[in-house]
Amino acid sequence: MINKQSLFSIVLLAIFCVSCKQVYISKTPMSFENLSVNTKHNPSAIESKQPLFSWVINVEEYNKSQSAFHILVASSKEKLNDSDADIWNSDKVASNKSTFVKYQGKDLEALQTYFWKVKIWDEKGSSSNWSDVQEFTMGLMNSKNWANSKWITLNKDTRTSEHRFRGYKRGNMKESKAVNGFAASYFRNELELDKEVENAQVYICGLGYYELYLNGDKVGDHVLDPAPSNYDKQAYYVNYDITEQLKSGKNAFGIILGNGFYGQNISWSRDPESNKKGVSYGKPTVRCLVKLNYSDGTSADFYTDENWKEATGPIVFNNIYGGDTYDARYELGNWNTVGYDDAKWGNAKVTSPNVKKISASQIPPIKKLKEFEPQKVFKGSDGNWIVDFGQNIAGWVKLNVKEKEGQLIEVVTTEALLTNGKDIFKGSTGGGANGMAQIYKYICKGDDLESWEPKFSYHGFRYAKITGISRKPDADMIKAVLVATDIQETGNFTSSDELLNKMHSISKWTIVDNVHGIPEDCPHREKCGWLGDAHAFCEYALYNYDMYDFYKKYMEDIKTQMRPTKGHNNPEKKWLVPTMIAPGKRTSTYAKIDWGVATMYLPWYNYKFYGDETIVKDYYEPMKGLTDFYLNYKGENGIMQDGMGDWCPPRWDRRKNPKAMECDPIISANAYFYDVLGIMERFAKMNNDASYETYIKQEKEALKKAFNKEFLVSIPNTSYKWYQSQTATVQALQFGIVPENEIENVVNGLAYDIVAVKGGHHSTGIHGNRYIYTVLTENGKGDLAHEILTTPEFPSQTYVMNSGFTTWPERQFVWEEMEGPTNSLNHPMHSGFATYFYESLGGIKSSTEKVGFRQIIVNPEFPNKITSTSVSVPTPYGNVKNNWSSKNNTLTMNVEVPFNTTAKIILDKKEYESLKINRVSFVDYKEKNKVKIEGMSNVILGSGKYEIQYQRTSK
Repeated sequence: MINKQSLFSIVLLAIFCVSCKQVYISKTPMSFENLSVNTKHNPSAIESKQPLFSWVINVEEYNKSQSAFHILVASSKEKLNDSDADIWNSDKVASNKSTFVKYQGKDLEALQTYFWKVKIWDEKGSSSNWSDVQEFTMGLMNSKNWANSKWITLNKDTRTSEHRFRGYKRGNMKESKAVNGFAASYFRNELELDKEVENAQVYICGLGYYELYLNGDKVGDHVLDPAPSNYDKQAYYVNYDITEQLKSGKNAFGIILGNGFYGQNISWSRDPESNKKGVSYGKPTVRCLVKLNYSDGTSADFYTDENWKEATGPIVFNNIYGGDTYDARYELGNWNTVGYDDAKWGNAKVTSPNVKKISASQIPPIKKLKEFEPQKVFKGSDGNWIVDFGQNIAGWVKLNVKEKEGQLIEVVTTEALLTNGKDIFKGSTGGGANGMAQIYKYICKGDDLESWEPKFSYHGFRYAKITGISRKPDADMIKAVLVATDIQETGNFTSSDELLNKMHSISKWTIVDNVHGIPEDCPHREKCGWLGDAHAFCEYALYNYDMYDFYKKYMEDIKTQMRPTKGHNNPEKKWLVPTMIAPGKRTSTYAKIDWGVATMYLPWYNYKFYGDETIVKDYYEPMKGLTDFYLNYKGENGIMQDGMGDWCPPRWDRRKNPKAMECDPIISANAYFYDVLGIMERFAKMNNDASYETYIKQEKEALKKAFNKEFLVSIPNTSYKWYQSQTATVQALQFGIVPENEIENVVNGLAYDIVAVKGGHHSTGIHGNRYIYTVLTENGKGDLAHEILTTPEFPSQTYVMNSGFTTWPERQFVWEEMEGPTNSLNHPMHSGFATYFYESLGGIKSSTEKVGFRQIIVNPEFPNKITSTSVSVPTPYGNVKNNWSSKNNTLTMNVEVPFNTTAKIILDKKEYESLKINRVSFVDYKEKNKVKIEGMSNVILGSGKYEIQYQRTSK
């Protein structure tokens, strides 16, 4: 029985714990929330010789961190102990590193599965239990392990359908030309099993898109496999586990092979149908290897070779830009099942494509992610049905139709309607740029209900115009299918302002629609990986999605795209320089500075967000060479004489209205280059390249001096200064080019141009628009940032939304004055600005000193009209969260700081004086809890969940 004195003591203790949550001894054990190898859970087809181990710890206590780890790797679960671990026993390593810990054991062998586990010690020396057993399996590792498998291709094009042709016409062609491209190929073979299979793995590489079948069913749920690349230098294979799909006795394998980007001998070509010119790598080809391990300990291989049978079939035309044509009258029956009569099929042709390297694909596959039903159906001006799916997507249509034999059904997909709404407007989807309009064609076989969807093309569209049907289309007849790389959404933002929430949604849609193995510029007209577009939206993508492997793969695309290029000041010397586009044979020119800096920015952003230095080490030499190439453009005034320009500012048209780009391309390019020189200085230090570090530091200081001398000017009739355009001024402020004593004048100069000259509007293209809202907010102009973002009048993001767009268009025009919205309506380069939602409004950034969110910078800066924001940011240590609300100038934040990290709360002196943590004044809090103070007022907190409150200082 509890006496009164004991009860009183318990009550006092409870009150004490409520008022100061950290002072208690928790017995909550440390538990492993997530364990990964190369950021993947129990991955297969790992190709790195030194995989990277990471773990996330879940613990409820405050100020928890790691002091040591112990990793075991073994060839079997039975050997996974201190005594028998035969592959790697790290022993206890005194280290706080819990992400990207490099494997240091014996050489890993191809196709082998390894088992691992880890335990850690916290800051007090207490150990966790061993983690659950994890595993990883190595890939083929090198070309020798493809064994006897051979590349096969179609031996004879036997298409006879009259619908195998399409019209092709680019702007430089006088007349349309009938083209049919390389044929889609069908391959089959059978395998008989007379033993029990313990494990069966498929390794398949398509040069061109493929689909693999086993006993009539598709293997896996990927589509448009594999990701595009510079195929002659780097191709990718995919691994599938087919153990469960195989059956005893006979098994039938089938492969359908389409052109993809590899066999692109039509679009962009001046000589379509030629595999020697244009952007084609040659006829599509495929290589497949099945590794069989039997229960009796024996093994065998099954693979593509000249014994496979080949045919053409119902896919009578396929082009990544133009679309698929499917003539159901030529269907092959159960061609991919056992016992099919393939006597009339020919034998596949063995070929030797020019491929330097084949690696396992590590990025997420492209999948069918979502279906959309018609939101509105109406007749166009020509009497044909138009379907509005309500959202601009990338993908294809899915049909269920019942029509007579031979009936041609055409589906023309577009992004927009005419301004009057009476019909579709082809705009970016009419084929003017690449020569192929977006059209899907289906020819009926006449057998009751027929279902079809494409396999080897995708389009960007919201609307579909259908001809050849006998009734009004509905959700039973047609759906739109979102098809994109399955990047996992891991971040989240929401605020009290619904306009901003909608912008966030549109920004995400514009990215998702444009990831198909590469970061595209648009999903219809070009589908190209323009480097400038890629770095413009990279940071926003990293806040929202798991992009770790995606950008590593794209860096390989950039690297393998590099080609010898003459210098500017030194034309006798050649450097390896990327082209404006990567990968592929449509290259444009050498990458101008403001596009080429993606080569440095993508590794920097990846490193900053994840903390893995591998990408910096792997691409340091190409980055260094490119930096030297751009320094070769230095003029007598110290400025690099190169640049592409601030693409797509309001009203800009490079042919009709080039002067609308108010920022000189040289200025914006040099602003970027100054920032990149700082990145390269850091990268040189990371690579122990001291002489280059010193050299680049000198070049950076010289460029800053030259930049200010050349471009910083006074604004007439004011006391303000700027860099002659909104974009250049924003860049100079963002990158730290502005002299300290001029910052206030320059900020006021920027605000003056926005308000007094531009009437409360931005005039920025992609370079300036990425930073303008962040820069204004960080410099005490948060209300102005919100005003130009949300004004309904052209130009603004809100104007675009009010015009009915569900993705960001490439151009900034007054749409209602046009026949229809020309150019692309789905360009992710314009999503970059939305980084502002996380870094400014949410107030969450990674420290640039302790990267990968090892230290989290917490500093919400926002306009007065925003009263609350909630953000969640994925990090290698777990999710960082900040949910804040502001009332009567009091800011209340609920911040979650993961294990093994710290958070730096940025405060000025007055904010610091009013600070409360967990409802206790900071004076009392720091007496009882572990806390650090940096400088005069910044507070460093360890892991845990905090309520932070202070009086905001008006800026």
